[in-house]
Amino acid sequence: MSGAVPSGFLALPRVDPTLAREIQESLEKVEDLLMESVRSSDPMLTEAASHLLAAGGKRLRAMLVLLAARFGDPELPDLVPAAAVVELTHVATLYHDDVMDEAAMRRGKPSANQRWGNTVAILTGDYVFAKASEILADLGTEAVALQAQTFGRLVQGQILETSGPREGTDPLDHYMQVIADKTASLIASSAEFGAMFGAVSAEITTPLVRACDALGMAFQLADDLLDVAGESDASGKIPGTDLREGVLTLPMFYALRSQDPADDRLKSLLGRPLDDAEAEEALKLLRVHPAMEEAERTLRGWADKARTELATLPEGPARSAFEALCDYMVERSG
Repeated sequence: MSGAVPSGFLALPRVDPTLAREIQESLEKVEDLLMESVRSSDPMLTEAASHLLAAGGKRLRAMLVLLAARFGDPELPDLVPAAAVVELTHVATLYHDDVMDEAAMRRGKPSANQRWGNTVAILTGDYVFAKASEILADLGTEAVALQAQTFGRLVQGQILETSGPREGTDPLDHYMQVIADKTASLIASSAEFGAMFGAVSAEITTPLVRACDALGMAFQLADDLLDVAGESDASGKIPGTDLREGVLTLPMFYALRSQDPADDRLKSLLGRPLDDAEAEEALKLLRVHPAMEEAERTLRGWADKARTELATLPEGPARSAFEALCDYMVERSG
């Protein structure tokens, strides 16, 4: 039986219904392959490795593989395995991220590290990446090289985030580089995988990958804005989590630049762990601060950058779907 796949932006009015249905059908095949690929002879490993997959998720990266191929031949047989590879790679990083962040929840359920401990969670992440590599091995050396380059950037982004900005480095520039490496790189590579295994021409692939790199930046910025503006989060992440943990995100960086003495209290709450009362106070102050509008403009700027690249692509349902995705990235920020 096919797994349930959230339709996400595929339900938006601007997405061609026939295209949405065909992408959805392919995503269900990807879902089956994902669950099959992590099965092990050991029941606990199977349970741990399928834990985050079974919890759902947007399947954004897999969807981008399939959508990018629409500029070429979407019927080629390696597209579903390629989509599974990028999704497994993403999920593998989530196991490791939750250990480093000491996260208790992921996608509305207890994180693997919370349920089985850090050691099992780390090894499970390694196992999921190994299963992605097994599928990848059948897709050819060019795909292996792309995966290796992308994984290197993912690790680099995590190290940058963990180590923090070096002396003399603008913390905002550092934050944007972390997003580029940790989030945008895999989203851009998803489009490149789709183009590679959909036989898309180089003239289309280049701007398409650039567009998805910009979309990746917009995606993470929207998440960071939603953490401030949202009242609830279906992913299981409680709004204000970044504030509570002392993590600085785009609207906070902009607020810290303020020279208005009225912002001194807000600035004193940013960049350090907060108790519940302080977090609530910081949320109220930040939600009405001009920094939110400034951060939203930056988010729209990345979405507009993606639209500029997409405007060079052939008109049709695939391009319209990518343009709808630009709107989705902006709207989801709340």
